[in-house]
Amino acid sequence: MTLTAMNPLAAPQHHHPIRVYYEDTDAGGIVYYANYLKFAERARTEMLREAGFHHSAMMQGDGIMLAVRRVTADYFRPAKLDDALDVTTSVTGLGAATVDLDQSIRREGVELCRVHVTIACVGRDGRPVRLPADLRATLTPIIQS
Repeated sequence: MTLTAMNPLAAPQHHHPIRVYYEDTDAGGIVYYANYLKFAERARTEMLREAGFHHSAMMQGDGIMLAVRRVTADYFRPAKLDDALDVTTSVTGLGAATVDLDQSIRREGVELCRVHVTIACVGRDGRPVRLPADLRATLTPIIQS
């Protein structure tokens, strides 16, 4: 894959809006804890999509997938039905076959949940493979420490 001269991920953080729907909540209208991981997944996918890396194209073309290797989540406050949330994603490290990310889910600037995730690049057989050079070149300039 060839990228344009300007990196679409030049900003240190990627922002993705999420609206809390009824299906995201429990009977009390509070977001079910596992759904924060879904929100984070959507934001990571959109960050990569905006940079020109589509999961389906990576699978079909290169035979690679990005899979969660490790995730931790800290929950601070509940999100509720109809809340407008902002998921920020920052790349914090790159390994040979992994990407480390910090994600924060906020409502009106107040952090509700923080997610640390390591995603691994794997081949069709599920074994680790090196990150593609173009993906590495896109992510390297925006690494946050």
